[in-house]
Amino acid sequence: MAARTPLSSRPLDLLYFTFFLIHLPASLLLDCQPLYPPSLVPSFISQLPELYIQFSADPLVGGALGYFGTSNDFTWFKTFLLVEAFFQIPVFILGMKGLWKNSRCIYVLILIYGASTATTTLPCLAVLFNTPITSAETIATGVQSITMSQRYMLLSSYLPFFLVPMLMTIDMATRIAKLVQAGVAVTAERKSQ
Repeated sequence: MAARTPLSSRPLDLLYFTFFLIHLPASLLLDCQPLYPPSLVPSFISQLPELYIQFSADPLVGGALGYFGTSNDFTWFKTFLLVEAFFQIPVFILGMKGLWKNSRCIYVLILIYGASTATTTLPCLAVLFNTPITSAETIATGVQSITMSQRYMLLSSYLPFFLVPMLMTIDMATRIAKLVQAGVAVTAERKSQ
């Protein structure tokens, strides 16, 4: 049996592993909080979204938590949080394990994750681009808005969750296609013998 190729020798796999590792606690502690019964969330953890909203004015997380009007307006975003809780979090764990072991079996799951996550992050980016910039008018009318620096900060935090999964999708599709081509070639060679 061949020795496992370490992650440090596989730069894209190392990027994906690190991405999953960083995303896991962020998902559990911040993103999925709107889904938890409030009585189950320790107070020091329940304060994280409020601190985050005060700093970023994130219209998505703030909207889902009801900081900006009714959270019913963000039902679509809450469904994405359900996907994150029940699909993405298990993928983070399975993905890290498969990447660590250099298992090709994980490619299909990472491909599905990448396509799903890029697809669900795109509307979130659209909301960020369409959230008004704070002005005298937005302040006077009470319209939810963000400053230009908050927009840049939010885009810098959301954009990697579009770009890395999109890269995963393309990379894993390419890897799977090569495996299929190799399998077809072996099958054709065996039939010709």
